[in-house]
Amino acid sequence: MKLFLLRFFTWWSGYTFGTQLWTWRFGELVGSDEGGNRYFRTKNGAIDPSLGFERRWVLYNGYADPTTVPAAWHGWLHHTVDVPPTAESYAPREWQKPHQPNLTGSAGAYRPSGSTLASGRRPKATGDYQPWTPQA
Repeated sequence: MKLFLLRFFTWWSGYTFGTQLWTWRFGELVGSDEGGNRYFRTKNGAIDPSLGFERRWVLYNGYADPTTVPAAWHGWLHHTVDVPPTAESYAPREWQKPHQPNLTGSAGAYRPSGSTLASGRRPKATGDYQPWTPQA
């Protein structure tokens, strides 16, 4: 019952009941990524008359966090590329890093050495700063 109510009233904890119904009725599964997100388009690549192109969307695995969409799927969702990553043989370059979601607000967030949230003590001022004072 709780899952039904969450699907009916909230969008941040996953897809809603309306999105699930729309996907079941008009959607066609294209593929999924390593994070468990599933990617859809209109059945048979049908052109939406109001948009002039096919609709593409994602059902997130867990919370609706767009930063969990890898770059290849992002390009397909935004019509930058026509072929989904599952239909091509793509090998990442050696300089490409694996996808990492946005960690802001979590324990894994980046905190530079001068940050008040960084562990340890803040470094001493170097003395090269001179405050601006207005001319009288």
